Amino acid sequence: MVEENVALTRRWFKEVWNEKKTETIRESVTPDCVGHGTSETGGDLHGPDDWLELHARLVSAFPDMQIEIQDIFGVGDKVVVRWIGTMHHLGNGLGMEPSGAEVKISGMGIARFVNGKVAETWDSWDKLAMFQQIDAALKAKKATA
Repeated sequence: MVEENVALTRRWFKEVWNEKKTETIRESVTPDCVGHGTSETGGDLHGPDDWLELHARLVSAFPDMQIEIQDIFGVGDKVVVRWIGTMHHLGNGLGMEPSGAEVKISGMGIARFVNGKVAETWDSWDKLAMFQQIDAALKAKKATA
């Protein structure tokens, strides 16, 4: 069971974030899945529709997003992952004009699985660093305009 959950987590990062496959979201989370602290503002996500909305915003803002798993392991019904993301701010999915900034962030998460699907997550990713990198690029862009 643990190995299957680790494999599903690897699939999530590869397909959802690196390959931008939205169908993997519906296939991977339970209808009542809760993502604690997951949104770009630190709010919770509820069910696949919230995950799809977050995905749309982030992929719109960072169409070239790539996530690299640094560490991953599982115990019981949970999987822990540490990752690094690199991307460029090329769209307005976050409600901000594209800055062109190269953005590098890191994060960690825990996912709890029920019957081969994610039922709950706890996420901690560096949202502040993401917004700081975008803001610095926007300020530099305006200073040279």
